[in-house]
Amino acid sequence: MAAYPQDPGAPDAPYLAFWRERHLCTLTTLRPDGSPHVVPVGVTYDPEARLARVITNKSSAKVAHVLAAGPEGARVAVCQVAGRRWATLEGRAYVRTDPDRVAEAERRYAERYERVPSPNPARVVIEIELERAMGRG
Repeated sequence: MAAYPQDPGAPDAPYLAFWRERHLCTLTTLRPDGSPHVVPVGVTYDPEARLARVITNKSSAKVAHVLAAGPEGARVAVCQVAGRRWATLEGRAYVRTDPDRVAEAERRYAERYERVPSPNPARVVIEIELERAMGRG
């Protein structure tokens, strides 16, 4: 099987360019029984900080799954695909409620998806501290 590893902190130019294009992604979290929960999301990738960010509502199932993992964070993956190009980022996810962190995630979302997210006082950000990246940009 072919492997296409990337350095999550210093990906090659085509991989990074792919993450800057507007694509719907998926987030995979694990339910308490260990089964995968896969949902569509918008994701932003910040290789300098080795973070991926997902804005969401604090009452979502994905937030509950991340919180259930405890202080060590939840093992998660985000993925996007377009034709033969694909990219996956993996790491530990944490729910952040700090207004500055949420605002930064919203700013990055608006930049990538070319639309400002609607105001949501229940918004949080899932920050994924990246450990692995793979794919072909």
